[in-house]
Amino acid sequence: MIRIEDVAVWLGTSRVLDGVTATVEDGQFVGLVGPNGAGKTTLLRAMNGVLSPEEGRVLVNGDAVSDLSSKAASRRVATVPQDTSLSFDFAVRDVVAMGRNPYRSRFGGRADEKKATETDADAVERAMERTDVVEFADRPITAVSGGERQRVLLARALAQDTPTLLLDEPTASLDINHQVRTFELVRELVREGKTVVAAIHDLNLAAHYCDELLLLDSGSVLSSGPPPDVLAEDTLREAFNARAVVSRHPVTGSTYVTALPERTAPAREGRVHVVGGGGTVSRLLYLLSAAGYEVSVGVLNEGDSDLETARLLGLDAVVEEPFAPIGASAREAVEARICDADVTVLADVEVGAGNLANLEAAGEADSVVVVEERPFEERNYAGSDAAARYRSLCERGTVVSPDELLSAVEASVGAHS
Repeated sequence: MIRIEDVAVWLGTSRVLDGVTATVEDGQFVGLVGPNGAGKTTLLRAMNGVLSPEEGRVLVNGDAVSDLSSKAASRRVATVPQDTSLSFDFAVRDVVAMGRNPYRSRFGGRADEKKATETDADAVERAMERTDVVEFADRPITAVSGGERQRVLLARALAQDTPTLLLDEPTASLDINHQVRTFELVRELVREGKTVVAAIHDLNLAAHYCDELLLLDSGSVLSSGPPPDVLAEDTLREAFNARAVVSRHPVTGSTYVTALPERTAPAREGRVHVVGGGGTVSRLLYLLSAAGYEVSVGVLNEGDSDLETARLLGLDAVVEEPFAPIGASAREAVEARICDADVTVLADVEVGAGNLANLEAAGEADSVVVVEERPFEERNYAGSDAAARYRSLCERGTVVSPDELLSAVEASVGAHS
């Protein structure tokens, strides 16, 4: 669908794109990621023909897009810009209807004008329904919020009915609900056969929804491919000059990036014991280890992905045989580590008869941080006793989301010392 061949773009005396080469296949969702000023918006402008490269070319369906007329290019590529400001007081429905301009005769008077008008009206209504803007269709565009205006411009692009859709930071002005709904809609469009390229600021949204990523840095392609390949810790440090932990999200299973502050000291004071299993603590172990804490974890069964993570990080782990319930010696070992720890972290783990001893041992901790993503009743297979123990831990500990873990541990360690 799209071939980018050695594209270079100068803006004034600055070389904004430098030899960018990439291919976007039919029916793919490709995310453009990279630091501010990397050239993402400029590349999108070259892809829709608004900007002609000084070197190289962009081909859409085999034709150089810069050689196409404006109307011909607009029948192949629709764009949702980052700048949503509109100067004129058009009704929202009229703004969405502007997406049909590439299909309208310049002079009118066509024999099939009535049929074309009905087609246009149907396309506009469908686009407004899919983007949830019908309720304010008759409002002036200047009277809607920035987030609503973003959805209106997305509706305009859908009404344009092109095989390719370009999005420049499509969720920048949206609340979290509409961010998710927008990306779910984009995935639905891709399943229907549309090709989508989007500049995306949020790496975790990009990793979760995109088929492939193109990481730009200083106008060049630093990395491209599936999200797990592109979002490597060393690559992110090179592109963003930042420390980051890359793990797998325990719920969605997608690649998950957590930025960390640069260390001001070689290590933090404090011992942390982590209770989890079944893939629920890998990300937490990365975070705590990277933050400089002395970390132990367990009890974990051989073969558990969390145990693999602990071993990769060189952490102290209490281990039990594969699929075996926690035995007396492992129980004693984990209780000793909890006793030595300044704080015990209980992850969003499923609890059954085999690992109930972990929950019981956590009850002996002086300080507890409970990481909760799902209600406990959804992951409790050990009955009312487990529910009561979990409730007690929540009442005397601190309940946090994964993103709040480090601040909660820091506060707990400080209070303990």
